[in-house]
Amino acid sequence: MKISDNRKNILQNLGWSVVGKMTTLTGSLVVGLIVARYLGPERYGLMNYVISVVFLFQTLSVFGLDQIEVREEARAPQDFRSIIGTAFAIRLVLAAIALSAVVAWAWIFEEDAYVSAMICLYALTILCGTLNVVRNYFMAIVQNKYVVKSEITRTLVGMTVKIALYLAGASLTCFIAACAFDFVLLASGYVVAYRRRVGPLSEWRFDARWCRLLLRESFPLLLTTAAVVVYQRIDQVMIGRMVSKESVGYFSTASRFVEVLMYIPMMLAQTISPVLTRIRSRSEQVYAARAQTFMNISVWLSIFAGGLTSILSYWIILLLLGPAYLPAVGVLQVMAFKAASVALSNTAGTMLVVEGLQKWAIFRDLLGCLVCVGLNWILLPRYGIMAAAYVAIASNIAAGWLADLFIPAYRHLFRMQTRALCLGWASLFRLSELRGNPENRETRET
Repeated sequence: MKISDNRKNILQNLGWSVVGKMTTLTGSLVVGLIVARYLGPERYGLMNYVISVVFLFQTLSVFGLDQIEVREEARAPQDFRSIIGTAFAIRLVLAAIALSAVVAWAWIFEEDAYVSAMICLYALTILCGTLNVVRNYFMAIVQNKYVVKSEITRTLVGMTVKIALYLAGASLTCFIAACAFDFVLLASGYVVAYRRRVGPLSEWRFDARWCRLLLRESFPLLLTTAAVVVYQRIDQVMIGRMVSKESVGYFSTASRFVEVLMYIPMMLAQTISPVLTRIRSRSEQVYAARAQTFMNISVWLSIFAGGLTSILSYWIILLLLGPAYLPAVGVLQVMAFKAASVALSNTAGTMLVVEGLQKWAIFRDLLGCLVCVGLNWILLPRYGIMAAAYVAIASNIAAGWLADLFIPAYRHLFRMQTRALCLGWASLFRLSELRGNPENRETRET
């Protein structure tokens, strides 16, 4: 195809993202299925309960920095060493605070000493997450292949370790430690990729000016991300405390398949964010058109994928996990459509960062958080994990779509989202837009 260099670069990075993420998701899914069958619903549910508790506190260590770091490195590539070094220093301090908070939770709220110990063990992954600053840099310069290589390596080594534990008949403790080791492998891969492609980490510099900017711009996203994490993960924690650890096993099994579906909107959002930033700096009109196309494709790919998964859910669970996990079928039939609600919210969230409107995002995500916690609190004791499945979708819709109607600065996003839901399917059939047009390349370039 006759396409511009910029568009070719986008397509190449999309290809790397697809290959890498599909490898990671496939590997994680296969190993997850093996581990789930080996551990059984109760122990597998306990493992996922531990992971979910720690995940709630990881938000503090991220502080909403990821998207802001990508945006600023795309805008000011000449200052990338200062931006990376400053973001890393901030995240180290926040990681120490988050780790202390996890230990305090385990000490105060967990009655079982073994569960407390496992939470503290897995909480060490928070420190490894500080090196995501390297990943953000490669995303900003649209060089996904270096990130992908690290993730593929982590996946393959992690798979080998977990399969070896399975063959050796290892305990639950070993599997939780292996899950934590995955983060060590990933962080090491990022460091190796950066040193080979860019240079030594010793060149990173802390800059007070960038520190003030990153903290100021990221703080609204901290509140937003905290609310998102709560309504994305609090359900498993609430199920574990209000229903049973076995029910967490059923719910997390269905969630494992849904994570594969959610990759579609997440991959598109991560890849297109720096590109939309550059397009908007050149032309608002072209930006609006490309953002609408991005939203249409993301939402409708997720709808079709969710519908197919829902139809096949019984056979997916029975053939891959066995009769012991059949209570997860109904959850998967409903949860499969969560990917579409995530796409609707994620695409708008990407545009908020590109347009610098993230300071109001806390209101939309607080609504989602309140809907999730409130409805689960009321419905979980009566209807169990099926209630949590419906609430997961309802909270995403409330936060990612309906809230935009009531926030004046976001009403243009509500109109775009509504247009995507009603008419966006047509974008899936306009693949000719990928072709370059030499006479009109400037206006059509993405």
